[in-house]
Amino acid sequence: MTLTELKYIVAVAREKHFGHAADACYVSQPTLSVAIKKLEEELDVKLFERSAGEVSVTPLGEEIVRQAQSVLEQAAAIKEIAKRGKDPLAGPLTLGVIYTIGPYLLPELVRQSITRTPQMPLMLQENFTVKLLEMLRTGEIDCAILAEPFPDTGLAMAPLYDEPFMAAVPSTHPLAVKKSVTAAELKSETMLLLGAGHCFRDHVLEVCPEFARFASNAEGIRKSFEGSSLETIKHMVAAGMGVTLVPRLSVPRDALLTVSRRRKSDESYIRYLPIREEDGGPPPMRRVVLAWRRSFTRYEAIASLRNAVYACELPGVKRLS
Repeated sequence: MTLTELKYIVAVAREKHFGHAADACYVSQPTLSVAIKKLEEELDVKLFERSAGEVSVTPLGEEIVRQAQSVLEQAAAIKEIAKRGKDPLAGPLTLGVIYTIGPYLLPELVRQSITRTPQMPLMLQENFTVKLLEMLRTGEIDCAILAEPFPDTGLAMAPLYDEPFMAAVPSTHPLAVKKSVTAAELKSETMLLLGAGHCFRDHVLEVCPEFARFASNAEGIRKSFEGSSLETIKHMVAAGMGVTLVPRLSVPRDALLTVSRRRKSDESYIRYLPIREEDGGPPPMRRVVLAWRRSFTRYEAIASLRNAVYACELPGVKRLS
C-alpha cells in the first residue's frame, strides 16, 4: 500500500462520495477508484459500501480509515520536523474559527499575524463547532478557536480569553435607559436567537433558560425568532423586532459612545447593556480557547498564534494565560 492510497480512502470516508473525494485529491475519479480497489484487493477487505449516489464506510473500513489518518499525520510530521529545523514558523497554518468569533477577531488577528510572522500565512475556515472538531480530527485544519463547552475529543487546548455577554435592545425600548439589565428583566421580551448549530445559541439559552421551551414547539414562533448570523440578528433588533444577547467583541466601539457622538447607522438604533447577576455574581460570559491535535508538531506556530491573539486589542474581555 502507498500513502497516496491511504489519502484516497480518508478522502472518500470524509466526503462520502467518490467524485467529490477525487476532486479534493486533484485526481480523476477513475484514478481514485482503481487505487482504492487495488488497496481493497491487497487487504482482502471491503472498505466501502457503494450504492446509487451514496457511499458508506464498512465497520472494518472505519477502523482502517482511522489508522490511515494516523499514518498520514505521522508522515506529515516527518516533513514538519524537517521544516522546523530550517524555520519553525515556515509554511501556512490552517485555522478554523466559529461563526460568532470570526468576524470580530480575525481582521485584527490576521494583521497581527502578518506583522509578526509573514512567513506563516493563516489559511482560514469558518464553521460550526461540531464541524471544526471533525476537521481537526481528520487533519483538514491545524487548530481552531472555539468557545467552551464542547465535547472532549482529546485535543490539546489553551485558554485565550473570557468574553462577557451584553444585551442588545432597540434604542426606543424601555430597557434602553438602564445602565445594565438582569436575565430576569429579559424574560418577558421577544428573544432573537441564532439558528440550531450555533453554540452561541446554547450560551444565550443558558443565560435565559426560559426561552429554551420555545425552541421546539409552535407557541415559540410567537415568542422567539431565529437568524442566520449575529449581524442579521442585530438588524432585527434595530428594526424593533426584539432583543438578544451578543458577545462583547461584536459590539462596535462607536455604539458605546454617547448618543450625540455616534455615527448614523443601524447600530445607532441599538443600545448595548451589560448584564448583571441579581446575586452580585460575575456576569455571564464564554471562555474562548485555542484547540489543536496533540499529534500536531508545530508547537512554535501555536505559540505564535496565541501571542498574535494576545496582541489584539480585545476590548472588554479578560485575557487568560
